[in-house]
Amino acid sequence: MGLITRCPACGTAFRVLSAQLAARGGKVRCGKCAAVFDGVAALVEESEAPLEVERSPQLALFESGPPSSEPVEFLTQEEPPPPPHRLAWGLAAGAAAAGLALQAALHYRTEAAVLFPESRGALAAACAVLDCQLHLPRRPELLAIESSDLQSDASREGVIVLNAAIRNRAPFPQDFPSLELTLTDERDRALVRRVLRPAEYLGAPPARLAQGIAAGAEASLRVHLDTADVRAVGYRLYLFYPS
Repeated sequence: MGLITRCPACGTAFRVLSAQLAARGGKVRCGKCAAVFDGVAALVEESEAPLEVERSPQLALFESGPPSSEPVEFLTQEEPPPPPHRLAWGLAAGAAAAGLALQAALHYRTEAAVLFPESRGALAAACAVLDCQLHLPRRPELLAIESSDLQSDASREGVIVLNAAIRNRAPFPQDFPSLELTLTDERDRALVRRVLRPAEYLGAPPARLAQGIAAGAEASLRVHLDTADVRAVGYRLYLFYPS
């Protein structure tokens, strides 16, 4: 038969069975405040209990051994369903997490397209909507100018020839970088600077430029520059990707 006992410490009422009370001599422990009390002495009429009386979810865990002076059972109230505002916060947190994941995917879209080729179509479609570009990776720290030299063109006065080799040390293809060439005087002071775009120093069609520098490959370049008005004795050359 179902009975109702009330914890004298916190006032929480629970539904119990007479077998529960008999199993341990009536001694029980409140699942809400952990107080130990005499469940038999604390029995109340149903009319005296709160409107919402919880039934212990641990009825099947009672031991069938001999009674003991030590209480072993907790009477536990069931957790009420989450309030509506908690559900709304959960949905908002999920939406925020999804938004952050999308931002990360777009920020690293070039690497993702290389590492997961099957995602290129979806990333390209997203960029078409968000007005972004899906190009090859641009990791300048994984590029190196292996060699370079600057010489006068013997056939044309006032023209110099820049020769250089760029190596891609990454395990994936990369975009061709831009080059900044600085001509210097005898004191290594800058006289003139010029930025060379890939289309200028390669002279290759767009399809070739779109392929980039293959993983572990080297790209050679040769550029003729008119320096009739500059008396340069040295140069500096470094690579970069425009922001």
